[in-house]
Amino acid sequence: MSHLYIVENGSKLGIDGGYFVVEQKDGLIRKIPKETLESIVIFGNCSVTTPCINSLLENNIPVSYFSSKGKYFGRFVSTSDQNIVRMKKQFSLCEDKRFGIEISKKFVAGKISNQKVVLKRYSDNNNVDITQNMIQIKSAEKKIILCDSSETLMGYEGNAAKYYFDALSKIVKKEFAFDGRKKRPPRDPFNSMLSLGYTLLMYEIYAEIESRSLNPYAGFLHKDQYSHPTLASDLMEEWRPVIVDSMVLSMIQRKEIHIEDFESDEETGAVWLNNVSLKKFIKKFEEKLNVKVDYIKDIESKCSFRKAIWHQIGRLVSAIESEDGKKYMPILIR
Repeated sequence: MSHLYIVENGSKLGIDGGYFVVEQKDGLIRKIPKETLESIVIFGNCSVTTPCINSLLENNIPVSYFSSKGKYFGRFVSTSDQNIVRMKKQFSLCEDKRFGIEISKKFVAGKISNQKVVLKRYSDNNNVDITQNMIQIKSAEKKIILCDSSETLMGYEGNAAKYYFDALSKIVKKEFAFDGRKKRPPRDPFNSMLSLGYTLLMYEIYAEIESRSLNPYAGFLHKDQYSHPTLASDLMEEWRPVIVDSMVLSMIQRKEIHIEDFESDEETGAVWLNNVSLKKFIKKFEEKLNVKVDYIKDIESKCSFRKAIWHQIGRLVSAIESEDGKKYMPILIR
């Protein structure tokens, strides 16, 4: 199955027989067979014909819209396949403190475990001493099991994250140096790539949540927020270091991205990738999701990260339907 990204402003998406057709302003045409397309992501301005919209809805192919700078706008998707019984269970369990804290601990434990693996890999490869950072991260990790509230749990998660990003700042090349995690807006190239990667990842998970008849806005770990998909945020935690952080570090180390590839807004201080490098970043992100690896724990054969996300949400569905938080296990890497 394929996932189509449209980045060129002024493109037109239509349909021709059994193909979805992308026509760019420069005349370049791409054709994708209907039966192979799983999703579409559009950046910037792109028109979509009415017959194409009808076909996308009939074939249950979701379309997500982003600005040319990576800000998420929204998506349209068919509503033909919804399981209200499952959703009701989800809403009920969101109010169940015992279930909520049990499953939230696993989200955070999975995130910290994967953060440690990423730090070890890149610190060893770059001969960087992050011993003290790892001590602090492990200290926070040990206290998770004792937590009896989301607030306390998020406090330890935040402490681990502080030392994690401090370690990353020691590992990354000097020209990409950053002073902790900054967002809204990101004010340096490293944070800019993290923000874009996290946004793409969140709505990848969001789509999979919807496809399983769960509500992306009813989470367990993060507090309810207006217009914020908290369940997608919950499930994304263990994937941040595995998919986005490691990808950004890899692009920098391999010199696939350069300081000159970024633009900034003098008024807001926001930093973002230019159009050429945005395409490069998106291509790398898609490659990352599709790469097959054999170091994911509890999955016997080689599996792509996209498939592992599918497994992860399947475990959550099982936990919700059985009302048993023990049936959810985070995805961990070795």
